[in-house]
Amino acid sequence: MKNERIYAMSFSKIYPLLVAKAEKKGHTIEEVNKIICWLTGYATEDISYAANHSTTYGEFFQHAPAKNPNRRQIKGSVCGVRVEAIEDPLLQEIRYLDKLIDELAKGRPMDKILREPNIHEGPS
Repeated sequence: MKNERIYAMSFSKIYPLLVAKAEKKGHTIEEVNKIICWLTGYATEDISYAANHSTTYGEFFQHAPAKNPNRRQIKGSVCGVRVEAIEDPLLQEIRYLDKLIDELAKGRPMDKILREPNIHEGPS
């Protein structure tokens, strides 16, 4: 039941909170959008549309056009729960975004947030 409330929340209410969390720590809306685009496959225009219309948070993730396969590399806790251990697939997608925005707010480099390989490292 608790998850249903999360899914029914309006993306237009949650998105500004994500942006505010990043901006409070000196980051930008562009960085937040880059993370959302990487995670979901949405274009910036799609995010803007969802933020200005009646899209629910659940719908936003259910209809994501291209979920990044590297999102499975996201590990760690959000609200005391390990994201990799969340059994509900939709809630896990939502918590992935929460985790990435947390990482941004904590100053983690964007290439690490987006799970990009370090091109300066030699072969393993």
